Amino acid sequence: PEVAFTFHVFEDAAALEYQVSVFRRALWGYLGAAALLLIGVQVLVLRWSLTPLRSVARELDRVRRGLDDCLSDCHPRELEPLTHSINTLLDTERQQRDRYRHTLADLAHSLKTPLAVLRARIESPGDPAALRDEVATQVARMSDIVSYQLSRAVAGGHSPFAAAQAIAPRAEEIVIGLEKVYADKGILCEFEIAEGAAFHGELGDLQEVLGNLLENAFKWARARVLLTVAGSNAPEPGARGLSLSVEDDGPGIAPENVERLLQRGVRGDERVHGHGIGLAIVQDIVRAYQGELRVSRSEEMGGARFDLSFPPRR
Repeated sequence: PEVAFTFHVFEDAAALEYQVSVFRRALWGYLGAAALLLIGVQVLVLRWSLTPLRSVARELDRVRRGLDDCLSDCHPRELEPLTHSINTLLDTERQQRDRYRHTLADLAHSLKTPLAVLRARIESPGDPAALRDEVATQVARMSDIVSYQLSRAVAGGHSPFAAAQAIAPRAEEIVIGLEKVYADKGILCEFEIAEGAAFHGELGDLQEVLGNLLENAFKWARARVLLTVAGSNAPEPGARGLSLSVEDDGPGIAPENVERLLQRGVRGDERVHGHGIGLAIVQDIVRAYQGELRVSRSEEMGGARFDLSFPPRR
């Protein structure tokens, strides 16, 4: 007959539990060490990967303190869009600040001639009614100057769709005022303006160019000033551009002094009153229209000659 056997095996559980406990402690130790190692590696990786950003932050701090003008180009390729955008922002802000500063100087310079006309008119005897008319004319001109300079500072550019501005009437208005300011010199101003000559641009720009060049000529001329205008800078096919020149019979400008005189704040003679920014204003406007300003000696009159050329507008 078959006999069934049942076997029972007994072992002390304390030894097994001890081994499990040792394994668990070792496992937690290894996991903790691995976690600390991973954290350390992550910290090192983050510090290494953020080094370029810290470099950018240091350069920005130098820019903020005025030690540098912009960020350098020595940055990883991934940060080039960021540094380029920051430099563009810095350049825009700097240009805006310079434009406001120049606008204030240009405004003061532009108001000088109308104020001088008013002063000369008030100091000379004359009809009160004529004086009132002159005051009204110059006040209106100063109002236009202020509006123009403020709009120029805000816009910072020139409209490509400006209408044609007749040159002769504007030049006559300016010369009438200058003849009153420099009445003691008895300057004869002659015009040689071709028929149809026109300036396609802002009226304020034309007034600034003519006003500064003619005032400079009246200031230095002995007896004669000549304004010559030909062509047009109209945006039309076949247009050859506008050429404008102002000559005087004064002492002229030495070739080595031309570049210096086109800088803001520089005067041809420190003994002569003025802010020294008139020619710089002219050069800024001419450049804005992609034109060219040349300074030479007048062969006909012996003094300074300023030649302006404006290409056809596009």
